[in-house]
Amino acid sequence: MEAETQLLARCQRGDADAWDELFARHYAAAGRFVFQLGSDFAREDVEEICQEVFLSVIRNLHSFQGGCQFQTWLFRIAANKARDYREKQHAAKRGGGHPPLSLNAEDPDTGLTLDPPSTAPSPDTDLLNVERAELVREALDQVGEPCREIVELRYFGDLSYDELSRDLKLNPKTVSSRLSKCLDKLEVIARKIFSGEKSGVLPSNLR
Repeated sequence: MEAETQLLARCQRGDADAWDELFARHYAAAGRFVFQLGSDFAREDVEEICQEVFLSVIRNLHSFQGGCQFQTWLFRIAANKARDYREKQHAAKRGGGHPPLSLNAEDPDTGLTLDPPSTAPSPDTDLLNVERAELVREALDQVGEPCREIVELRYFGDLSYDELSRDLKLNPKTVSSRLSKCLDKLEVIARKIFSGEKSGVLPSNLR
């Protein structure tokens, strides 16, 4: 497989085939990341956000300097686009039922599929529990930066500690310490939001 730096260089030169390859490599991961960020997103919402994400990539790839992995940069754009989209939803007071989400279905426009989150046990399994996902989302919206970014990249983007260390330009011990403090802060906010919940708003394996 072609090295990503070479592929990005071809994209910057306007190579259409390179853009197709870049999208094929990262579209599913971006869709999975967006889906996990919004428990209430329907398939159409995820598709619309992904389209906005990749339009932003096309317009702004020249600004990517390689200080982090391309996928991390992509996830940061996706997090912002998902947040903007949710705010527009709330402002428009959109409601009612959403069509069932099928991330295995092939999109008729792009021909690509959005892979669902892995069913294998992982630290974010309980975090994304249907009953609590929206609580955590609201708490994340309040926790602020840099906590929101490191939590989203770790538990929604599934970046390893080594990847976080490299991409955020922090040593591994600092990553571990910051993540622990951010999760503590997140739990305090979540408890305030969901004062009716029993103790343990966040699962113990995320503390």
